Amino acid sequence: MFSTIKDFFSEEDGAVTVDWVVLTAAIVGIAGMMYVLLNEGIQSVDEQTGQALSSIQVQQISFD
Repeated sequence: MFSTIKDFFSEEDGAVTVDWVVLTAAIVGIAGMMYVLLNEGIQSVDEQTGQALSSIQVQQISFD
């Protein structure tokens, strides 16, 4: 029984999986924080761009 427990703790196959899970969680967390930080600024730029484009008048030219 002790040899089974010793073998379980000496295995390193699961350690790589844990590393990938931790790295993936960190990347997802950083992406979520960037979304929260940049969302308000991007919305402001979007509204200003929409207002600027709505005030532009376009003339139609016909080529008869």
